[in-house]
Amino acid sequence: MGWMEDFQRALSSRGVTVTSIPGKGRGLVTTRDFSPGDLIICQEPYTAAPNKASAGSVCDACFSSNHVKKCSACRVACYCGPICQRSEWKLHQVECKALMALSDERKKMLTSTIRLMVRLILQAKLQQDQVIPVSETNNYNLIKALESHISAVGKDQLVIYAQMANLVSLVLPFLDLDLKEIAHNFSKLSCNAHTICDVELRPLGTGLFPIVSMINHSLNGCSCVPNSVLIFEGQVAHVRATESIPKDTEVSISYIETAATKEKRQNDLKQYFFTCHCSRCLKSYSEEDLFLEGYRCYDHKCTGVSLYLSDKRTIICQQCGTSRDALEVERIKSEARKLSEKASTAVSTGNCTEAYSIYKAIEQVECDLYHAFSLNLLKTRENLLKMSMELKEWESALTYCKLTIEAYQRVYPAIHPMIGLQFYTCGKIEWLLEFTDDSLVSYTKAADILRITHGTSSHFMKELVANIEEARAEVSYKHSSRERDGD
Repeated sequence: MGWMEDFQRALSSRGVTVTSIPGKGRGLVTTRDFSPGDLIICQEPYTAAPNKASAGSVCDACFSSNHVKKCSACRVACYCGPICQRSEWKLHQVECKALMALSDERKKMLTSTIRLMVRLILQAKLQQDQVIPVSETNNYNLIKALESHISAVGKDQLVIYAQMANLVSLVLPFLDLDLKEIAHNFSKLSCNAHTICDVELRPLGTGLFPIVSMINHSLNGCSCVPNSVLIFEGQVAHVRATESIPKDTEVSISYIETAATKEKRQNDLKQYFFTCHCSRCLKSYSEEDLFLEGYRCYDHKCTGVSLYLSDKRTIICQQCGTSRDALEVERIKSEARKLSEKASTAVSTGNCTEAYSIYKAIEQVECDLYHAFSLNLLKTRENLLKMSMELKEWESALTYCKLTIEAYQRVYPAIHPMIGLQFYTCGKIEWLLEFTDDSLVSYTKAADILRITHGTSSHFMKELVANIEEARAEVSYKHSSRERDGD
């Protein structure tokens, strides 16, 4: 298998290798030591496509949202300028003709997943015809080597994959396509593709990164606390160490949202066809889960967590033994759900003032119901932060930003991009409110985390460093002014 030898040689220069790991299949293992913040892998996608929400508003080539214009011919692809358009031209000129031939009705069937597969097929075809260059880390052999788990896919899902393969054949009628292979590739996308996010972790699209796909979620009993993080700059994937990783250690990233209960994490991992056996997941019911999904004690002076008894009729505080009627709790939960539906409607219609008011009501209900570190309460406060910022209610936004930071620090490891980004948001709000000293502290805490997760050379990090320098200069000026006034 000559291509695999070439692939391993290319990886060796990066300090990693792909090897077989008992019970896990292939994985990425270090061949040298890595320090926190070190770049382990940097890879462009083999193929990528914007998601439904981003389609038409981000560049197909770099996922930038600046000065984006639709292709004048197909009116589907978008580019931010001639450089990106030229970089994609060899692929898009074929894709463009195919899209132009589609009826308006067929274009409506062109989901982001279908388009991702169309682009994957064209990329492979153009590489085979030597129109697009092939490299050791960018070739269709790597896609063929990815696990599809097709044998574990249910019959209903197999039918859907077959239907999707037929849709692809309708888009590319001029190619002799193997529909079975396309169905297998859809299964590969399901368990190997990654959501491409902007630097603030907002999803933009989906990409297939063969090397990144070889990195496992599981890591020697600590899978839900990985040793690396996946961050994107445009379409490019960057995997960085978040802790010291010695030589001969498996690299791991999180496939899922780890700020979740064991049940939620295990359910989310079913998409990847394995059960996690990490130290967090082996516990039958952890103290962590008590806080994430538990209820507050009916005695508000107590900080304990309340849980249902086996009869489901009573909720008992695990700390002081105070009981609460389960029917009352269900009534409050029902009230919160109804309010949430109203809030979602208000958000979808752009009525931020009404949404903010409803989310405030939800918070009041949930504060009486859930523990302070409940994920339900956290989600409501995240929405209140978002609405406050939309309404430019900066003092309210600062309050909710600080509350979410407290929760994030409990549910995420110390070096996690979500914590760093929330400190960054906090610093921006404090700067707007002219709390300069506080802003400098928040920006600095953000930088301490984000320089590890995001690196130091990105435009985002350079902007954060510039903010820190500006805040530091302002703080220094204010302090010196106070000293002069005191004299």
